[in-house]
Amino acid sequence: MSDHDEGAVGGEQVEELEPHEALEELLEEVVDGLGLDAEIEVEERAGVLMGRLEGEEIGLFIGRHGQTIDAVQHLAQRIVFPEGPSTVRVVIDANGYRERRAEALRVDADEAADQALSSGKPVELDPLPPFERRIVHEYLRERDGVETHSEGNEPERYLVITPLAD
Repeated sequence: MSDHDEGAVGGEQVEELEPHEALEELLEEVVDGLGLDAEIEVEERAGVLMGRLEGEEIGLFIGRHGQTIDAVQHLAQRIVFPEGPSTVRVVIDANGYRERRAEALRVDADEAADQALSSGKPVELDPLPPFERRIVHEYLRERDGVETHSEGNEPERYLVITPLAD
């Protein structure tokens, strides 16, 4: 291994980790730092590097309204791919939280689409992070009678569901 493949940290030489190793190490440090007992699994597939945690009392890792898990996911993307934007997306899940949240978003999207169709007026959802807006956009793309677009600036960017003209 050449010196270009290594970096000095605290006077020690460390080799650069593969993305899945870097994510696993990061998640282990966060779990240890929070004092949680959790199993960590990292899987690579189709442009997604998925980190999963399973364990008791994992709510601290998820945080209120998913704020902690979202922050860890954002930091993980930047730590695992420090050279900048990557075609691989890092997704962090804990005890199936992401699928439960996606289902709740789909329910909210259906209710908002129904409201837009019955009122004939656009309906604005509360601000959502980009990956949650994407879930709603993709879900409602399959629904007849409405279209979606995003408005506003991060972190207050929100989705608008508009009924289509007949």
